[in-house]
Amino acid sequence: MLSYRIVIVDDHPLFRGALKQALSASFEAAEIVEAGSLDELTAKLASGLEVDLILLDLTMPGVQGISGLVFLRGQYPEVPVVIVSANDDPTTIRRCMECGASGFVPKSEPVERIRQAVRAVLDGNVWTPPDVDLSAAVPGDETTNDLLVRLSSLTPQQVRVLMMLGEGLLNKQIAYKLGVSEATIKAHVSAILQKLGVDSRTQAVIAVNRIDNGAWMKIAN
Repeated sequence: MLSYRIVIVDDHPLFRGALKQALSASFEAAEIVEAGSLDELTAKLASGLEVDLILLDLTMPGVQGISGLVFLRGQYPEVPVVIVSANDDPTTIRRCMECGASGFVPKSEPVERIRQAVRAVLDGNVWTPPDVDLSAAVPGDETTNDLLVRLSSLTPQQVRVLMMLGEGLLNKQIAYKLGVSEATIKAHVSAILQKLGVDSRTQAVIAVNRIDNGAWMKIAN
């Protein structure tokens, strides 16, 4: 029997526990690992933890919207990521799939549907809710697609800096959290502004905010 290691990344312990129990019942040979934040996940991955699938919530402390997904796809492109979110808006689902997600499962889906999605992705397929129409045109798609291309040009470290800008952190606070110099952060911020085609930190966060319908909660000052 095939053995898998799946990581559930969600800041709600009750949801993580319930999802772990649901998956364990269907994937008896799987090892289910929990992480309460993106930082906890990246620490596990950096320590050499080999993972077959990541189940990622869209909105957690320090992770607003698609930022966490973009970071993981850049840093660990070989690991499939399935978004498990309370948000089931078709536009959000489309954006996540365009940013490299292997699947999107609304938290409102029944347990068996979640198991079906995980099984499909582990088999090398992609999965989105079959009853959600993802083909409808969305106003402003051309502008948003341009932003997605620009966002994908950021390095994983630049994405992390951008996430922290979205939290309203100052350069010296970001430098402390990442263990680098303030000058390095200033260089990252300059590169981010150039790549996104904007003039300020606030405009950078607003630009990304357009992509995922306001899921980035805070605007940098």
